[in-house]
Amino acid sequence: MEMRPSSTGRLGAIDALRGAVMVVMALDHIRDFVHRGAMSFSPTDLDRTTPILFLTRWITHFCAPTFMLTAGLGAFLWWQHNHSRKELSVFLLTRGVWLVLLEVTVMRLAYYFNFSFRYPVFLLVLWALGACMMVLAAMVWLPIPWLAGLSIAMIVLHNLLDPLQAARAGAVPGIWAVIHQVGAFGVMGAVVFVGYPLVPWIGVMGAGFCLGQLFLTDAPTRQRVLIRMGVALTLAFLVVRALNVYGDPVRWSAQKNGIYTALSFLNCTKYPPSLSFLLMTLGPALVVLACFDRWPLKTTNPLIVLGRVPLFYFIVHFYAAHLVGLVLAWFRYGSAVRSFMFIPMPSAGGPAAAFPPDFGFGLWVVYAAWVVIVVGLYPACRWFAGVKSRRRDWWLSYL
Repeated sequence: MEMRPSSTGRLGAIDALRGAVMVVMALDHIRDFVHRGAMSFSPTDLDRTTPILFLTRWITHFCAPTFMLTAGLGAFLWWQHNHSRKELSVFLLTRGVWLVLLEVTVMRLAYYFNFSFRYPVFLLVLWALGACMMVLAAMVWLPIPWLAGLSIAMIVLHNLLDPLQAARAGAVPGIWAVIHQVGAFGVMGAVVFVGYPLVPWIGVMGAGFCLGQLFLTDAPTRQRVLIRMGVALTLAFLVVRALNVYGDPVRWSAQKNGIYTALSFLNCTKYPPSLSFLLMTLGPALVVLACFDRWPLKTTNPLIVLGRVPLFYFIVHFYAAHLVGLVLAWFRYGSAVRSFMFIPMPSAGGPAAAFPPDFGFGLWVVYAAWVVIVVGLYPACRWFAGVKSRRRDWWLSYL
């Protein structure tokens, strides 16, 4: 999730943007482990949600696209720091394999607190980042204009594939789930659930790689271009979404009042991310990136610190969120927690019957836990960021 040749100048803006979305990201993952509603319905279900719950989920939509974009951007800048194209390709390939391995081992334990194959193998964020890096390892051999065109085409046109469902793919439904449709398939008796199909995430990472060229220019130029690009993408979202013809498999519609109609407008498809979803999130992200570049933060700022150790933070915060959910449950349900502490929570596909009927807590508890976890992780992240800045061991670039 991080490839950074140095920690100064223009790269501080990338760290700050990545740190900001990681703070926001934690809110949604904590909600998954703590919130009562997460155990029974989606926060974007307009028939059951509330505006504050919807927006609690919606604001976290900016995280995955920003991760993908900055991963590609970081790969380009790593390449420019006295590395050959072959070295870049090998590093992307090996790092990609490493992230996928972490997804099916370390992150599986974080989701379930056990390794039992009675429950699905989730292929989520680290899987998507790793697999996209492996694909990018081949794509970086293309001329930049070709790579840019291919990436943009993937982002803009992939919704044309929406009508093609895995059920019609005959003997290869698993392949189609990996490529473009959320779905599950069996592998050696285990159920594999793909939450992040690779298209169009590959295009987002490729676009980030091409965007790296802009960071070789002077600060006023790149800030001006980033703002113009960000505003243009945001306006494109408003137009595409308003037309309600193409760009998202789920159309927005008039609801019971204006607030819920606005929520319907914002309720774009994330799995896989639609054109509207990516325009809605990447546009503002580029504007924020320009702002961080124009008004740099100190190296001790929490956003910079977290942005420099994204993988470390990502893994540790998941364990912290799961553990906090169980500790809260212990205070509420006592020793009954022993009966469900090593099985997936209902929000992760666990058996609801194994949990108390009122399992979970109110949204205010989610926000309180969010603050505690993010603040509590800062010292550890600052320590690890210091280690990475002082040492040049090759293996540290994989953590």
